[in-house]
Order: sequence, then C-alpha cells, then structure tokens
Amino acid sequence: MDCSSTVAALLERHGQTFADELGVNITRNTPSPLFRLLCLAMLTSAPVQADIAMRAAQAMARAGWTTADKLAKSRWSQRVAVLNGAGYARVDEKTATQLQDFNDTLLHDYRGDLRRLRAAADGDTDRALKKLRVFKGIGKVGAAIFLREAQAAWPEFYPFADKATLKAASALELGDDAGTLAQHVSQADFTRLVAALVRTQLNNDFDDVRAAASETGSR
Repeated sequence: MDCSSTVAALLERHGQTFADELGVNITRNTPSPLFRLLCLAMLTSAPVQADIAMRAAQAMARAGWTTADKLAKSRWSQRVAVLNGAGYARVDEKTATQLQDFNDTLLHDYRGDLRRLRAAADGDTDRALKKLRVFKGIGKVGAAIFLREAQAAWPEFYPFADKATLKAASALELGDDAGTLAQHVSQADFTRLVAALVRTQLNNDFDDVRAAASETGSR
C-alpha cells in the first residue's frame, strides 16, 4: 500500500479539522476563533470524551462566550449549567472554575488576544507550548491540541505534530516525525491530515482506513 492512497483515505474519512467542526475559521487569525480554539483545548484536556468536549465548546459559543471579555461577564452558575447540559456532569463545577482562572490569565497576560502569545513565542515551538501550559486546565496535551490547529494561522510553527498524531502516523507507515509527515501533503492540507490521524486514533478505525486505502490503490 503506497502512502498516497493512505493519505487520500485519511482525508476522505476524517479530513475535517477540529476548528472547522467547532465552526471557527482559524486562518482569519483574529481573537475570537483563537479564543474558542483555546477553550476547546482546555475542555478536551478534562477526563471526558472528545465529542463531549466539542459539544461543550459549541455550547459555550451558543451562550455567547466567544471572546475573553464576554466569558468574563459570565457567572460560575451559568458556566456550570452550560457544561452540565453538554454532558460535563462529572467535572462541570471544576471546569467552570478553571474557565474563569484560565480566562483571567488570558486577560491579564495578553489582554484577551492570543496573537500576543504568538508574538511572545517568536516562532519557537517549545516556547509557545510552555506559554500555553500556563493557562489553568491546559497541560501538555491541551497545548499540543491548540498548536496543531493554530499552525494553520501561525505558519512559523509548521510543521507541528503531537504524540497522538505521530502514533497514528507511525501505525499507518506515514513516518514518525512532523517533517516526514508534511511531505505527504501541501502545507494548506497539513492540519487536515493531522486532524484525520487524530480522529483515526480516537475512533480506532485503522483497519477501515487501510481497507479504504487498498481500494483506492487498486483503482
């Protein structure tokens, strides 16, 4: 099975970025989409399923909390209710508190604009990840989730792939480092490929991807 068939199968099955599923255009590089992506990264870091984290992030937008300033006006009880309604029943109260702490840091350190974090990182991936981990509720996994999607707007961090991405890529024989993985697609499609690999890992449907790739390759 050649790599091009595998990549085609991945993009066909799972090629929607998490930012697109969230309903934001990260390539605009404006405060609101970046803020919503960071919220998703934080919510995904909690011990809940990825689809619940996505529903919670979408519910926050429906509540009107699409910027740091707007979230700052919310009450703890409102955040609990929104998270609980999205399926965060076990960790809604803790996460509601973390959202305020994380938002306070964003407002204090970057005046609510993550582009200032980008400028402070100055193109250094490790520095960017370290600064992202300062936010309450965002650890190594959450920081990586944010940066692998944000690189579509912040090309100085391209190509970036986290452990989950590279684990899936290695299983499908697409390479075990970001540079090798980037050779399979254009820069514009790289975040789609990364997302597809993560979704394959989450769904554990490697065999289905291989089968689709074999069918594509035999045409």
